[in-house]
Amino acid sequence: MMKKTKKYYFSVEGETEQWYLKWLQNTINSIPERKYNIKLDLKIEKDPLSRAKGITILEKTEIIHVFDKESEASIHQKQFYETLDRMKEAQNLGKKIKYQLGYSNFTFELWIILHKIDFNTPLNHRSQYFLFINRAYEEQFNNLDDYKRENNFKRILKKLTIDDVKEAIKRAKDIMDKNEENGHKLENYKGYKFYKENPSLSIWKIIEKMLYECGLLSNEEL
Repeated sequence: MMKKTKKYYFSVEGETEQWYLKWLQNTINSIPERKYNIKLDLKIEKDPLSRAKGITILEKTEIIHVFDKESEASIHQKQFYETLDRMKEAQNLGKKIKYQLGYSNFTFELWIILHKIDFNTPLNHRSQYFLFINRAYEEQFNNLDDYKRENNFKRILKKLTIDDVKEAIKRAKDIMDKNEENGHKLENYKGYKFYKENPSLSIWKIIEKMLYECGLLSNEEL
Protein backbone atom coordinates (compact mmCIF):
# COMPACT_ATOMS: atom_id res chain seq x y z
CA MET A 1 0.00 0.00 0.00
CA MET A 2 1.35 3.41 -0.99
CA LYS A 3 1.99 5.80 1.87
CA LYS A 4 0.37 9.22 1.77
CA THR A 5 2.63 12.24 1.52
CA LYS A 6 2.68 15.20 3.90
CA LYS A 7 4.03 18.43 2.46
CA TYR A 8 5.96 21.10 4.35
CA TYR A 9 6.98 24.49 3.02
CA PHE A 10 10.26 26.21 3.80
CA SER A 11 12.19 29.29 2.83
CA VAL A 12 15.88 29.15 3.75
CA GLU A 13 18.78 31.55 3.64
CA GLY A 14 21.46 29.37 2.16
CA GLU A 15 22.64 26.11 0.66
CA THR A 16 23.64 24.35 3.89
CA GLU A 17 20.08 24.69 5.23
CA GLN A 18 18.72 23.38 1.93
CA TRP A 19 21.15 20.44 1.83
CA TYR A 20 20.33 19.52 5.43
CA LEU A 21 16.57 19.58 4.89
CA LYS A 22 16.85 17.51 1.71
CA TRP A 23 18.92 14.99 3.68
CA LEU A 24 16.23 14.95 6.39
CA GLN A 25 13.50 14.36 3.81
CA ASN A 26 15.38 11.44 2.27
CA THR A 27 16.24 9.99 5.67
CA ILE A 28 12.64 10.07 6.94
CA ASN A 29 11.36 8.58 3.68
CA SER A 30 13.82 5.68 3.99
CA ILE A 31 12.54 4.58 7.42
CA PRO A 32 10.08 1.66 7.07
CA GLU A 33 8.17 2.57 10.27
CA ARG A 34 7.14 6.02 9.04
CA LYS A 35 3.40 6.69 8.76
CA TYR A 36 3.83 9.11 5.88
CA ASN A 37 6.30 10.13 3.23
CA ILE A 38 7.28 13.76 3.47
CA LYS A 39 7.85 16.29 0.72
CA LEU A 40 9.70 19.47 1.61
CA ASP A 41 8.95 22.37 -0.70
CA LEU A 42 12.25 24.22 -0.30
CA LYS A 43 13.41 27.50 -1.74
CA ILE A 44 16.50 29.57 -1.02
CA GLU A 45 14.83 32.94 -0.48
CA LYS A 46 15.89 35.50 2.12
CA ASP A 47 12.70 37.50 1.68
CA PRO A 48 9.65 35.68 3.16
CA LEU A 49 7.28 38.02 1.31
CA SER A 50 8.74 37.03 -2.06
CA ARG A 51 8.44 33.36 -1.10
CA ALA A 52 4.80 33.77 -0.15
CA LYS A 53 3.95 35.65 -3.34
CA GLY A 54 5.46 32.85 -5.42
CA ILE A 55 3.27 30.10 -3.95
CA THR A 56 -0.07 29.16 -5.48
CA ILE A 57 -2.22 27.62 -2.78
CA LEU A 58 -5.90 27.15 -2.06
CA GLU A 59 -5.81 26.03 1.57
CA LYS A 60 -4.27 27.18 4.83
CA THR A 61 -0.51 26.72 4.54
CA GLU A 62 2.35 27.04 7.01
CA ILE A 63 5.77 28.17 5.81
CA ILE A 64 8.85 27.97 8.00
CA HIS A 65 11.53 30.57 7.45
CA VAL A 66 14.94 29.23 8.45
CA PHE A 67 17.44 32.02 9.06
CA ASP A 68 20.16 33.30 11.37
CA LYS A 69 19.98 35.98 14.03
CA GLU A 70 23.75 36.48 13.47
CA SER A 71 24.69 38.84 16.35
CA GLU A 72 23.72 41.85 18.46
CA ALA A 73 25.43 44.22 16.00
CA SER A 74 23.03 46.93 14.87
CA ILE A 75 23.11 45.86 11.22
CA HIS A 76 22.22 42.26 12.11
CA GLN A 77 19.52 43.41 14.51
CA LYS A 78 18.01 45.56 11.77
CA GLN A 79 18.07 42.65 9.29
CA PHE A 80 16.47 40.29 11.83
CA TYR A 81 13.56 42.60 12.63
CA GLU A 82 13.07 43.46 8.96
CA THR A 83 12.76 39.74 8.21
CA LEU A 84 10.12 39.37 10.93
CA ASP A 85 8.29 42.36 9.40
CA ARG A 86 8.30 40.64 6.00
CA MET A 87 7.03 37.40 7.55
CA LYS A 88 4.13 39.32 9.06
CA GLU A 89 3.44 41.06 5.74
CA ALA A 90 3.38 37.66 4.00
CA GLN A 91 0.58 36.58 6.32
CA ASN A 92 -1.49 39.58 5.24
CA LEU A 93 -1.50 38.73 1.53
CA GLY A 94 -4.88 37.01 1.77
CA LYS A 95 -3.37 33.66 0.79
CA LYS A 96 -4.08 31.83 4.09
CA ILE A 97 -0.34 31.69 4.77
CA LYS A 98 1.04 31.44 8.30
CA TYR A 99 4.76 32.05 8.64
CA GLN A 100 6.65 30.24 11.40
CA LEU A 101 9.98 31.31 12.84
CA GLY A 102 12.87 28.83 12.45
CA TYR A 103 15.71 30.98 13.77
CA SER A 104 19.17 30.12 15.04
CA ASN A 105 21.18 32.44 17.29
CA PHE A 106 23.90 32.95 16.17
CA THR A 107 23.69 30.65 13.14
CA PHE A 108 22.40 27.38 11.66
CA GLU A 109 25.71 25.79 12.67
CA LEU A 110 24.37 25.70 16.23
CA TRP A 111 21.66 23.25 15.11
CA ILE A 112 24.20 21.11 13.25
CA ILE A 113 26.46 20.92 16.34
CA LEU A 114 23.56 19.79 18.57
CA HIS A 115 23.19 16.56 16.58
CA LYS A 116 26.42 15.27 18.11
CA ILE A 117 27.30 17.11 21.33
CA ASP A 118 25.82 19.19 24.14
CA PHE A 119 26.41 22.86 23.56
CA ASN A 120 25.27 25.74 25.73
CA THR A 121 28.16 28.16 25.41
CA PRO A 122 27.57 31.83 24.55
CA LEU A 123 29.97 32.82 21.76
CA ASN A 124 31.43 36.20 20.89
CA HIS A 125 31.33 35.71 17.13
CA ARG A 126 29.63 33.30 14.73
CA SER A 127 33.00 32.40 13.18
CA GLN A 128 33.82 30.43 16.34
CA TYR A 129 31.29 27.71 15.51
CA PHE A 130 33.65 25.82 13.22
CA LEU A 131 35.79 24.87 16.24
CA PHE A 132 32.82 23.07 17.79
CA ILE A 133 31.85 21.52 14.46
CA ASN A 134 35.35 20.07 14.26
CA ARG A 135 34.97 18.65 17.75
CA ALA A 136 31.47 17.27 17.16
CA TYR A 137 32.25 15.62 13.82
CA GLU A 138 35.96 14.84 14.30
CA GLU A 139 36.89 17.12 11.40
CA GLN A 140 39.67 19.62 10.80
CA PHE A 141 37.99 22.45 8.91
CA ASN A 142 40.01 25.66 8.75
CA ASN A 143 37.00 27.98 9.00
CA LEU A 144 33.26 28.16 8.36
CA ASP A 145 33.71 28.66 4.62
CA ASP A 146 35.70 25.43 4.48
CA TYR A 147 32.95 23.56 6.35
CA LYS A 148 30.23 25.01 4.08
CA ARG A 149 31.76 23.66 0.86
CA GLU A 150 29.30 21.20 -0.64
CA ASN A 151 31.52 18.11 -0.48
CA ASN A 152 32.54 18.88 3.12
CA PHE A 153 29.05 19.60 4.36
CA LYS A 154 27.58 16.53 2.68
CA ARG A 155 30.32 14.41 4.26
CA ILE A 156 29.04 15.62 7.63
CA LEU A 157 25.48 14.70 6.67
CA LYS A 158 26.60 11.13 5.98
CA LYS A 159 27.61 10.89 9.64
CA LEU A 160 24.06 11.60 10.83
CA THR A 161 21.13 9.33 11.67
CA ILE A 162 17.54 10.00 12.67
CA ASP A 163 18.57 9.29 16.27
CA ASP A 164 21.03 12.19 16.02
CA VAL A 165 18.15 14.43 14.94
CA LYS A 166 16.17 13.35 18.00
CA GLU A 167 19.15 14.15 20.22
CA ALA A 168 19.47 17.58 18.59
CA ILE A 169 15.81 18.28 19.43
CA LYS A 170 16.40 17.33 23.09
CA ARG A 171 19.53 19.48 23.32
CA ALA A 172 17.77 22.43 21.68
CA LYS A 173 14.95 22.16 24.24
CA ASP A 174 17.54 22.09 27.04
CA ILE A 175 19.08 25.31 25.69
CA MET A 176 15.72 27.07 25.64
CA ASP A 177 14.84 25.77 29.12
CA LYS A 178 18.19 27.02 30.41
CA ASN A 179 17.54 30.48 28.97
CA GLU A 180 14.27 30.58 30.89
CA GLU A 181 15.92 29.30 34.09
CA ASN A 182 18.59 31.98 33.77
CA GLY A 183 15.94 34.67 33.67
CA HIS A 184 16.45 35.70 30.05
CA LYS A 185 13.48 37.50 28.55
CA LEU A 186 11.58 35.72 25.78
CA GLU A 187 11.06 38.53 23.27
CA ASN A 188 7.77 38.78 21.40
CA TYR A 189 7.80 40.84 18.21
CA LYS A 190 4.63 40.77 16.11
CA GLY A 191 3.83 37.33 17.48
CA TYR A 192 7.29 35.84 16.85
CA LYS A 193 9.08 34.72 19.99
CA PHE A 194 12.85 34.49 20.44
CA TYR A 195 15.72 35.07 22.84
CA LYS A 196 18.23 37.80 22.11
CA GLU A 197 20.87 35.74 23.92
CA ASN A 198 22.95 33.08 22.23
CA PRO A 199 22.75 30.17 22.09
CA SER A 200 19.04 29.96 21.32
CA LEU A 201 17.02 28.54 18.45
CA SER A 202 13.54 27.49 17.31
CA ILE A 203 14.21 25.41 14.17
CA TRP A 204 13.87 22.25 16.28
CA LYS A 205 10.12 22.86 16.68
CA ILE A 206 9.14 22.17 13.06
CA ILE A 207 11.49 19.18 12.86
CA GLU A 208 10.00 17.73 16.04
CA LYS A 209 6.53 18.25 14.53
CA MET A 210 7.53 16.46 11.32
CA LEU A 211 8.93 13.46 13.17
CA TYR A 212 5.85 13.27 15.39
CA GLU A 213 3.42 13.48 12.49
CA CYS A 214 5.35 10.74 10.69
CA GLY A 215 5.13 8.50 13.75
CA LEU A 216 8.88 8.64 14.43
CA LEU A 217 8.48 10.43 17.78
CA SER A 218 6.09 9.25 20.47
CA ASN A 219 4.09 11.39 22.91
CA GLU A 220 6.53 10.33 25.62
CA GLU A 221 9.45 11.71 23.61
CA LEU A 222 7.88 15.15 23.14
